[in-house]
Amino acid sequence: MRNIMIIWRKEMRSYFASPIAYLLLTMFALIFGYFFWVQLSMFVRFGMESQMRGQSFPMNLNEELIRPLLSNASVIGLFFIPMITMRLFAEEKRSGTIELLATSPIRDLEIIIGKWLAATTLYAVMLLFTGLSFAFLFRYGNPDWKPLAIGYLGLLLQAGGLLAIGTFISTLTKNQIIAGAATFGVCLLLWVFSWMENDGGRWASVVSYMSVITHFESFAKGVLDIKDAIFYLTVIFVGLFLTSRSMESLRWRS
Repeated sequence: MRNIMIIWRKEMRSYFASPIAYLLLTMFALIFGYFFWVQLSMFVRFGMESQMRGQSFPMNLNEELIRPLLSNASVIGLFFIPMITMRLFAEEKRSGTIELLATSPIRDLEIIIGKWLAATTLYAVMLLFTGLSFAFLFRYGNPDWKPLAIGYLGLLLQAGGLLAIGTFISTLTKNQIIAGAATFGVCLLLWVFSWMENDGGRWASVVSYMSVITHFESFAKGVLDIKDAIFYLTVIFVGLFLTSRSMESLRWRS
C-alpha cells in the first residue's frame, strides 16, 4: 500500500505541476455549467408555461433536471478521460523513465494501481466541480440527495472502467497523441454499442450489453443495480489485468 501511495502522489504532482489538471478542471466545469444552465432554463420555462395554461404538473427535480445532467456528465467524461490517461505510461516511455520503473523493486501491480488511482482521483475532483451546480439546486429547491449520490457513484464506476482501459492503451505507445486518440476511439465504441439495442437478435443484445452507457441508466435513475456495478468492476479488472500483462512484457524487454 505504501508503494501505491508513492506512485499516486507522484502522478498527482505531475498533473498539478503542469497546466493539464487546471485546463481539464476548467473546461469540464465550463461545459457542464453550460449544460446545467440550458437544462435549468428549460425546466423553469416549462414550469412557467404550464402555470400560464392553468396546468398543474408535479415537476420532479430529480427526474426532469438531475437525471439528464448526470447523463450529460457521463457523455462529457468520454472526451476528458483520454486526456487524463494518455500520459500515464506514454510519457514514461517517451522520457525513458519506464526502464527505471520496470527494473525497480516496486511491483507492476503497485505501479499500475497507483497511476490508475491518480487518474481516478483527478476525475473525482472534476466531478466535485459539478457539485457546485447541484448545490444551487439544494439551496433553492428540494431534490432528493440519494438518487444524486447513486448517480455520482455510477459516474465514478463508469470512469474507473474507461480509465483502466486508457491506462492499458497508454502502455502500448510512447506517443501521447496516439494513446489519447486510441483511448477516445475505444471509449466512443463502448458508447455507441448501446445503439444496437433496438436491432434485435442475440448478437445485438450482447453488443448492447457491453455498452458503458447502457449500464449507467439505472444509476442515473437513482437505482443501485448490482449487475451494473459488477459490469463496471469487471471492466476495471480487465483493463488493469491487460495493463499488468503489458507491463510484464516491458519488464522482460528491459
